Amino acid sequence: MLGKLARQHDPNVLVGFDYADDAGVYQIAPDQALVQTVDFFTPIVDDPYTFGQIAATNSLSDVYAMGGKPLTALALVCFPEKADLEILQQILAGGLSKMVEAGCTVIGGHSIRDEETKFGYSVTGLIHPRRILANRGAKPGDSLVLTKALGTGVISTAIKKGKAEPAWIDSAVRSMTTLNKTAAEVITKEQVGTAVPGRPAEHSSAFTVHAMTDVTGFGLIGHTREMAIASDVSVELHATRIPLLDGALECVRAGYIPGGLNNNRDFADCAVDYEAGIPEDVRALLFDSQTAGGLLMAVASNDAAELMRSLAAADVPAVEVGRVVPRTKPLIRVTR
Repeated sequence: MLGKLARQHDPNVLVGFDYADDAGVYQIAPDQALVQTVDFFTPIVDDPYTFGQIAATNSLSDVYAMGGKPLTALALVCFPEKADLEILQQILAGGLSKMVEAGCTVIGGHSIRDEETKFGYSVTGLIHPRRILANRGAKPGDSLVLTKALGTGVISTAIKKGKAEPAWIDSAVRSMTTLNKTAAEVITKEQVGTAVPGRPAEHSSAFTVHAMTDVTGFGLIGHTREMAIASDVSVELHATRIPLLDGALECVRAGYIPGGLNNNRDFADCAVDYEAGIPEDVRALLFDSQTAGGLLMAVASNDAAELMRSLAAADVPAVEVGRVVPRTKPLIRVTR
């Protein structure tokens, strides 16, 4: 639909919606730009406080995915007129707890009456215009590194059906309420170059990360596809290396398949070629819609091992799940 609208031309827009990126970036000074994003959705767990935490974690993620620092947030609330306001208070409290953890100040919001509860935030962050990590920029030879396991979509579906085991719920909730803050801070950590007499020391990123996104509604394949198209490259994913949440495979085998997974597969499966022997349940999870998923980055191969060690030292699990290759067909190849 956006393609049917008149195009705006503003030289201060550094990242718009041209490449389906995670957030918009608007320059306001030579050394400062705003990162802006919005996200809200219906409850995916029963506990209202936990739902608020998940919604906030998910809303903040797009700012981290651009390499930015969240600054302020506006709450978006849809709530039934006759529902218990104590539930809404718990949702707001859960969201606020994660905003406080992120160092992001909630400065207001908007609420409407709706038959179905929905909650989320519009988040504004800051970034240096030359430090943006967009989903374009991946280069052949880069390693693809992922910081969270897949499976929140199928497990959430099992929760709604009352079929999820406690261990599955615990693993999914732990993932969905873990901010990408620490991971982003490690990835964007600065290193100071050698000082030259009469000149200040130069600052640059400690790791050469060429592109980054977070894995959310379009699943791992969908967001990998966006990165590949935006960067004019192709990608190889190694199925056996991709981390999966406890219970994810069992949910697929039991048929707890969310509509988002099927939609993602219908749209993007044509861009994927699979090596023989990859199980159907694993193939399905590559398209699973994630809530508050991990960061996926294309990092120079000679920096990948050190980056993963730094992430592990900060208690962020990270796995090298594939590599970037020159543009070819298929766009994405999944091997064992």
